[in-house]
Formats: sequence, C-alpha cells, structure tokens
Amino acid sequence: MTLRERFDQPARADDSLIYGAPHETADGATVITVARSGGWLRPGPRALGIFVVHGENVSWTPAMDAERIAFVGVLTGLLAAVIATLAVLRRPPWPDMHGTFTIQQ
Repeated sequence: MTLRERFDQPARADDSLIYGAPHETADGATVITVARSGGWLRPGPRALGIFVVHGENVSWTPAMDAERIAFVGVLTGLLAAVIATLAVLRRPPWPDMHGTFTIQQ
C-alpha cells in the first residue's frame, strides 16, 4: 500500500495511528506528522515521527523519546547495582579463612 492510498482510506475506529494535517514548507516539501494513540496505561498520543514528501522522494524521520531512553539507562544501572550487591553479599570477594590446616612433613 502506498502512502497516497493510505491517506485516501477513511480512518477506522480501531486504528492506533494518528496522521496530522499535511504542512507545506517554503522549499515545496510536505511534512506529515504521525502519532500513536495512547491506551489506558499511557493516555494521550505519543509522537512516532514525520514523513517528509519532497517531489517523488519520501523519507521517514522517527521521533526520539528522550525520557524513555533515560528511563532505560537508569533502570539498567539500578539493575546492575542490585545484581552486583547480591553477588557480593552471597559470596564475599575475600577468601574463606575457616577450615582446618594441616602441615605436612
């Protein structure tokens, strides 16, 4: 399905993508925003990116969600710290000093 065919179709009630109104720029390119409708866990639309139509060329530029990237980074660091702490508490890094020593002659 081409981009033009997609825009010519009527919107469905269960369609989760929201296309914005096309905007013409000064150099003749058309910019179309794309968002995803939110569900009950995340209300409100979430930006996905933009289509840029310039003549016969169409390009897709994804939107970057800096909050999600930061959240994944913080969560990864926290998880690494918890795993390292549990590993040290379960088995300390120093050698075992309990046991019997025998001296052989």
